Amino acid sequence: MNKHLALIAQTQSLIAAGDIVGAESALVELADAEGDQALMVVLEQLPPKDLLAVIREYDTSRESVVNLLVTPAQFARAVVIEKQYKDLSRTHLRGMMNAVIFRSDAQPLEFLTAIGDLEGGSEALADYFAERWARVEAFARTGTFDTVEEDGEIVSEDTLRAQAYARPKLDQDEVADQDWMELAWLLRYEIPDLFIETLLVLRAKARAHDLGLGDEFDTEEDDGKVETSATDRGRITQASLDPDEEQAI
Repeated sequence: MNKHLALIAQTQSLIAAGDIVGAESALVELADAEGDQALMVVLEQLPPKDLLAVIREYDTSRESVVNLLVTPAQFARAVVIEKQYKDLSRTHLRGMMNAVIFRSDAQPLEFLTAIGDLEGGSEALADYFAERWARVEAFARTGTFDTVEEDGEIVSEDTLRAQAYARPKLDQDEVADQDWMELAWLLRYEIPDLFIETLLVLRAKARAHDLGLGDEFDTEEDDGKVETSATDRGRITQASLDPDEEQAI
């Protein structure tokens, strides 16, 4: 255990110094020397902000043992604080979510459910879909991602909930891209409540953008915008995380 504590301290020091590659290498060396179980023990003790620093630096050219072993709960805690990096392109967010949620042995619904169960989870998913908002709206309305015939009408929340368990127009195999389309399909047809929450946050962000508020928009303001903490999900608050994890990275 003392050895593991020393490794955790070393990993945190490397991350603080900006040496993410070195931090990951230290974790990989542990897995090579003592096995995957030892690494899983360390990952469980590593603060979410430090785990996030490692997994968001994904590399599509290779598989990361950290990405392969991170649990849904650990990953969810990291995802909901990713916004602290203020990456407006969301490139890292989309990359790490695709890499982990669609890894070869993963159960995507377990990861999505874990994210949805945390406060800020639907906001993180909305950020993931931000550049595809029109097509996600089309999917909510028509069951396809085709926006050609869209007339700008927004489906009401009541209608969304009434249609939550409608029969899919597209089979999962038709959108199995291990990317945003498949993730949207899984949300709509497997976790519809979370899909609706995410879509409502997306709409709120779009309204904020139209008002010139951009990415400084806060979905928790009480002015008609989406209150994510008041939904059926999101009952686990940031207060349950370590205080350091709430500070800007």
